[in-house]
Order: sequence, then structure tokens, then C-alpha cells
Amino acid sequence: MASAGLPRGLWGAVRSQFTPIVSRSSIAPIASPSTLRAFSSSSAQSLRNVNARPQPFKLPYFTPSSRSTFFYPSYSFSFPRSVTTAPSLPEIPRSLPYWLYGCSALVFGIVVIGGVTRLTESGLSIVEWQPFKGVIPPITAAEWDAEWEKYRVSPEGVIFVIPAAYYVARYKLPRPIPAKLALIGLGIGFQGFLGWWMVKSGLDQEIVETNSVPRVSQYRLAAHLTAAFLLYLGMLSTAIGIQRDVKLFNNPSIVSQLSLPSVKKFRGMVHGAGMMVFLTAVTGAFVAGLDAGLVYNEWPLMGGRIMPPTDELLDEHYTRGGTKSIWRNFLENPVTAQFDHRMLAYTTFGLVVSLPFVARKLPFASTRRLAGLTAAAAVTQVTLGITTLLYLVPIPLAAMHQAGSVVLLTCIMALGGSLRRPSRMLKHLRR
Repeated sequence: MASAGLPRGLWGAVRSQFTPIVSRSSIAPIASPSTLRAFSSSSAQSLRNVNARPQPFKLPYFTPSSRSTFFYPSYSFSFPRSVTTAPSLPEIPRSLPYWLYGCSALVFGIVVIGGVTRLTESGLSIVEWQPFKGVIPPITAAEWDAEWEKYRVSPEGVIFVIPAAYYVARYKLPRPIPAKLALIGLGIGFQGFLGWWMVKSGLDQEIVETNSVPRVSQYRLAAHLTAAFLLYLGMLSTAIGIQRDVKLFNNPSIVSQLSLPSVKKFRGMVHGAGMMVFLTAVTGAFVAGLDAGLVYNEWPLMGGRIMPPTDELLDEHYTRGGTKSIWRNFLENPVTAQFDHRMLAYTTFGLVVSLPFVARKLPFASTRRLAGLTAAAAVTQVTLGITTLLYLVPIPLAAMHQAGSVVLLTCIMALGGSLRRPSRMLKHLRR
């Protein structure tokens, strides 16, 4: 019989694959061809009946014995197995938020250097041109375009653009992150344009011919500083948001605590304080652009009064057409600019220093610590502002005061980040 020549162990292994419901000991070691054909037919029918529930398949391996070499099952698989791979899930590299922190630190340094540049009238906004050291500034449109091309390709943008392109191409980032990176990249280019546009305002042909002291427009200075703040906050908030969502993903129990009424109320206070800090910092740009820190160098009064005389706050000299214009005095009158900055600083200071007292009832220890740190930064910032005013705006104190505004904004962002609710990125990570 043909089947009689088959090794008993091999035949038992084959039968064990087609009859999983029959024990191995109940199967005869040798079968006739007719029995094999009948068995194969019934096995095929049984396989069709259990198609919905795949049966295990075991790979054989060689095991030596005293009689011969046999196949024995060693490892099991379930069939049918899908040959298609699952779609790649969104992933966030651990280095991404730290790279954004580094970029925001670079912007922080540029803001501080820009403040020193403004205070010293050194005009370092363009990479090669040094107008106050004897080099002739660009005069024609072609020369300005050439300087703009040099400014546009300066290293600040390269440090962000190249790594951002790598992260987007290398990783499958959750959907909101690539859009945010693209928006930040556009903001860097726009910030460079604003810097060039600001410097150009202080180099009119009349200034060059009369050898006058260059002075940039306070409007363009405020726009340049505002864009720098937004760029810095965009990088910082993106990094904080990524780390916050990862934390909420790993600790979903925190999400329920974020819906407490006390947490919602405090979150609203933090958002309001952040907007006030930002607005106060922007008005400081008008104070710097108008040299308003050189008038009324006393505190807390202004000329012996809480509020200067009305004819100084609404001076017709700063209006056009002989009519009083309130908004033009706010933006062009040094006295009004300093008064506005003082009033906003008082209001912002009172709001920020109240945060630690409100945060005492919150369930998050990190939020309570950050609220105290934010209040300390506000006290330091106000102290620097008053000292800068009393000492007639010395460059070191003025530069520290401008840097202090960025530090206070950083503390506010970190405080708000500790109460941040889940974003859309968390939904992509959970899919």
C-alpha cells in the first residue's frame, strides 16, 4: 500500500492539521487510499463549514528519535491572515516640542537685541548694511531690493524652516501640527519684511542729506514688535500644546477635572490677564518709539498730579486740520503714550497678582506654582519699569524691562498651558 511507506510520525502530523477536533491518539497511524480520499472529502467539507472561524496552523520542525526523523508541530498561526498592512498612526517625535522651545528662545534673544538696537540707534536690522558707522545706506529701489534679499535669507529663518520640513516629511504628524508649522514659517518671513519696512522708515532722503538722527516710525516699530511677540507665542504655545496633549493622552483622568467650575473661572482670568499683558507690551512699543520715557520722570505722579493736564494729553499739535483727535494723541503724543502705558500697567499688575490667591482652591499643584511665578514676574516687571523711568531710561534697565515683558508673557503662557483642554490633536492620537 502506498501510504504504508509514510513514516508514522509524518502521517500523524498531517492528519492533526486537517482534524483539529480529533485527538492525536485516536488516529490510526496508517490508512488506505480509499480511507484517505474519504477523509480528504469530509475534511474539505468541514473546512468550508468553519470558514468564519479560522483554525490554527502549526509549523513542523525536525526532532531526532531512535527510529527515524519525524515532523512535530511547533508554532501556531491563525488563517486567513491579512496581507495588507495597517495604516500608520499619527506620531509625535519627542524632540519636536524641545526644538520649538529652542526656536522660541532664539526669538526671545532677537527681541532683546532688537530692543538694544532701538535704544542705541545702531540700526542692526539688516545683515550687512551699517549706516551709522560710515557706510552709505541704500538709496535706489534696486539697492533696497538687494538688501531685502540678503535680509530675507538670514539664518533666523533657516533654523526653523529646514527642521520643520524634516519633521513634516519624516513623521506622520497629527493634522493640526503641520498647519501650525507652516503658519509659523510664514510669520518668520513676514517678520523679516516688517523689520526691513521699519528700518526704511527712518532713512528718508531728507535725513541722509541733513545728517539728522534717524528715527523709525512708532507705528512700524509697534507692528514689528507685535509680530515678534506673536511669532514667539506661536512657537511657545505649539510646544506647550504638544506636551499637554501627550500628558492628557497618558492621563485621561485629568480631563474631567478641567471641567470643574473653579477651573473654568480661573482659566478665563488667565486668558484676560494674558491679553492685558500683551496689550501693555504693545503700548510700550509706542513709548519707546516716541521716547516718551524721557518726559515726566517721576512716579507715581506726573507733574505732581495723578493725570497730566488735559491740554497736554489732547494737544492740538498732534492733530491734523486743527481739530482735536483723541486717537492720534494716543499714538503720537509722548505724554499720552506714557500715561496710557502707566494705566494699563496698573490694571494688568492688579489682575496678575490676584491669580495666586484665586488658584489656591484649584486641584492642580503645578497651576498654583505657576500662578505664583507669574505674579513674581509681574512684580519684577513693574519694578523695572518704574526704575527705568526714574533713571531717565538707561540702556541696561530699558533692555531688561523689554525682556521682562517677554518673560511675563512666557509665564502667562505656561500658566494657561497647565489648564489647557484637549485639542484636536488628541482626537487624532486616539484613532
